[in-house]
Amino acid sequence: MNLNPKNNSDLAYITKCVCKIAIEGGAFLQDERHKFKRERVEEKNSHDYVSYVDKESERRLVSQLSALLPEAGFIAEEGSATLADEQYCWVIDPLDGTTNFIHDNAPYCVSIALRNKYEVLLGVVYEVCRNECFHAYKDAPAYLNDKEIRVSEVSSLNDAFIELGLPYNFNAYKPMADYLIHTLYGKVGGTRIQGSAAAELCYIAAGRFEARIEQFLGPWDVAAGSIILKNAGGKITDFSDEDSFYSGNEVLATNGKIHQSLLDIIHLFHP
Repeated sequence: MNLNPKNNSDLAYITKCVCKIAIEGGAFLQDERHKFKRERVEEKNSHDYVSYVDKESERRLVSQLSALLPEAGFIAEEGSATLADEQYCWVIDPLDGTTNFIHDNAPYCVSIALRNKYEVLLGVVYEVCRNECFHAYKDAPAYLNDKEIRVSEVSSLNDAFIELGLPYNFNAYKPMADYLIHTLYGKVGGTRIQGSAAAELCYIAAGRFEARIEQFLGPWDVAAGSIILKNAGGKITDFSDEDSFYSGNEVLATNGKIHQSLLDIIHLFHP
């Protein structure tokens, strides 16, 4: 079948296929979790882990996505990559939340996005622990399984439930983390640290949280979740309110209604 991601009906079909691939990938993760061997975990950087499960999950995803859209390249967390001159590119995280997975703790997920040279065209995030498949494609609503989702209507920081990320670059990020916790703790509706950026962007899209703040992520952490969040009415930028968030280096994701308030707080520390 010759699929054209420029055609919205084809994009809808591709998204449906990617949901199936992500759910199958999640079933593999769940099965492996039951027989997981921690002694086979590797440390990529200090406290930044990768397992044989991440690598095998990525291999499976690359194989299936290559069959679905052979002309697309890859950017993937565990090293599956091609040159960036393809018209289309899959951006995948085969296991977002590896540390959670290793410790049998929720959430962890499969994250898959398709983008061209200018924008993300579709995103699918399958959160394994809750059996939730979030998905969206360009110019269409965002869904959780078969139900359309929207961000919350919370507009006051006093009522906002906010997620904070703690990246592995702890020496560089610790001052910012200390500042955010000190500034937000006791002054917002609540703060949490979940450990899976892709899943957490979808939680904002579904109205469970109002915002998430983190630095030093990768593009595979935010690509799929970004289109799901935006199509659900949310907003995602870097700390300068621009689009460089796609790199993952600076990510502020919100329901849109408290975005400027959080930018103001960030700018007091990070002008």
